[in-house]
Amino acid sequence: MSQVRILSSRPFDCPEQALFLSLFNNERYCRQDALRLRFLLLTLGGGCTIGASMTNELLSLSEPWLQYAIRINLLDQNAGDLAALREEALLDSKIQRSLKIVADYHSTLVTNHKNPDLPIHKLLFLLDLGFDTDVPEIESAVAQLMEHRDKHGVYQSLTNIPKHFGGTGEDGFGWCLCDAPLLLLALIEAGVSYEKHIRQGVDYLVSLEKEQGFLCSVSEEFGTFRGPGRKDDCCPYATLVMLRLLSRIDGYRNSETAIRAIDALLDLWERSRERHPYMFYTGTDFRKLKAPAIWYDIVGVADCLSVFEYTRADARFGEMVEIIRSKQDEDGLFTPQSVYQRSKGWDFGQKKTVSPYLSFLCLRILKRCED
Repeated sequence: MSQVRILSSRPFDCPEQALFLSLFNNERYCRQDALRLRFLLLTLGGGCTIGASMTNELLSLSEPWLQYAIRINLLDQNAGDLAALREEALLDSKIQRSLKIVADYHSTLVTNHKNPDLPIHKLLFLLDLGFDTDVPEIESAVAQLMEHRDKHGVYQSLTNIPKHFGGTGEDGFGWCLCDAPLLLLALIEAGVSYEKHIRQGVDYLVSLEKEQGFLCSVSEEFGTFRGPGRKDDCCPYATLVMLRLLSRIDGYRNSETAIRAIDALLDLWERSRERHPYMFYTGTDFRKLKAPAIWYDIVGVADCLSVFEYTRADARFGEMVEIIRSKQDEDGLFTPQSVYQRSKGWDFGQKKTVSPYLSFLCLRILKRCED
């Protein structure tokens, strides 16, 4: 059959894509119905987005640390068979700087959760690449993280809440719902005993859920502090990081709590023009491709939601995925549209050329949708 184009400059040959395109552009059908059918076809018949040539191209552009992650996450290779590549990856100067940051875990005040150099973000980045506590710096970071735990089993970060925002104005340990789930997630990824060190904290944070999602919540050490929004509104970022945590726990991944949180985020997407609680917008900037996936943006949200089977047949999630897919170049790779200034020196810290790491994140999202 002739080639067709699906909201993208990249051609496709498979019949599932052709059927989707014909329905998507047919006025007799609702586009949401077409998107639902597309995901059903991909689920039942297998996808056609990620081919060997695309993966080989990505590998050829990637540094050893990313080659290691690609082989584990996209090619499903055994980490034990990649020992030489792992050692080469750990010698990379950028990886070494990241390890230095996490090795002195509590040296950085948590004052801005959007900072990609926060030790918790760096720790999760390294764990996601496939490194573990066999690396001394990661082992040290995990040990330091576990030193500060409150009576509810929730691990704490060092921060300073000014008095005029309801805090004490002094450096101290406590937690916000926009960082505490990430600490528990890191412990899960690091292989720490769930029953002994993690379950209590997870159950407590889950107990904070409200009908509208997870609100802006803090530990008693932080007084009356909360973000800039109505106190009864769902906090999009807190809900996102709670979902990242729940996605890694068998007992919660398919729970009603997870489903309600997913629906809360998808509702914000669907009503993006009218709802932006706590000044989290789902507009133009949200839709720009950006790495790493640490924040409330299309890559971060889609990366989280793609783990859940519940989302994959939802047309609203389908719209997010199609926006990401539409930004692929002719080789199926992706170029950043926005960057963190602190990411300068990484391949995702520029907007002029393809970013192998951003491409890895986006292709992993697409792969999950087609598995």
